[in-house]
This record gives sequence, structure tokens and C-alpha cells, in this order.
Amino acid sequence: MANVVEALVPGGKASAGPPLGPALGPLGVNVAQVVAKINEETSDLNGMQVPVKVIVKSRTEFEIEVGTPPTSALIIKEVGEEKGTGDRTPIGDLTMEQVLKIANIKRKGLLSKSLKNAAREVIGTAGSVGVTVDGMSSKDAQQAVASGKYDEILEAKA
Repeated sequence: MANVVEALVPGGKASAGPPLGPALGPLGVNVAQVVAKINEETSDLNGMQVPVKVIVKSRTEFEIEVGTPPTSALIIKEVGEEKGTGDRTPIGDLTMEQVLKIANIKRKGLLSKSLKNAAREVIGTAGSVGVTVDGMSSKDAQQAVASGKYDEILEAKA
């Protein structure tokens, strides 16, 4: 039976220290090999926290499943900031194209069935971390999407 270790690691910068090392060590798997494989698979998500699942089948056999970073992390990276804000001061602005890019990355993990609703979910998260969309608050941007203002872009990206 396989053992499963789940952890949140920095993309491209996982190490043999906590949380991976202590969890993988007792399973007898080569921790350096696992870390190298994780870093290889998460190199394009550099600096973001990435959920990783390591399935250890035996001492020499393992499988790695890389999840997608949280929506808020993708938004913050897209606007080029270090972290979000809890107050009403905007830290950045996304274009609708950027919102759709994030919605497509997160599509499997979102509850939405359509790209339009996925975009509205991303916009809601953007508002909670202090990011505006096309200069609008998250509420206004969600209403603009719902009213059809962005239908042309949504249809092109769908």
C-alpha cells in the first residue's frame, strides 16, 4: 500500500527540510530525489506556495502530483506584489485578460461550470486581496461581467 505525503512547498524551491524531509524520511525514500523532482515540476511556479502530493509506493518508487496555487497567490503574482492587503487600499489592477488567464489555470478547482462564472469567482478573490479589475471594485467588475460587458472577450477565450 502506498503512503501519501501532502505538503505546501515554495515553487521551484522545495528543500529536504520541513515539511517534506521529516514526512518522507521514515518512509525510506530518497528525499533528495523527491525534492529534485518536485523542484523540476514546479519551476514555472517560482516563489508561489504550491500544493504537492507525494505518493510513495516503495523505497525506490514514488509519484508526484502538483496542484495549482491558491487563486489569491496567482492574483498577487499577476499584479507583481509580494502580498495582498486586508484594507480598502488597492495594491494593483488586473485586466479582464489576466482574470481569464487565472480562471483558466484554476478552472478544475473552481466550482463554476462556465468561464463567465469562473471569472466572477476570480474577481471576488481579487477584491479580497486588494486588487481592482479594469479600475473597478470587485463588486462593480462582477456586475459588469454579469451584465454582459465582457461577453466578447469571454467567448473568444472559452
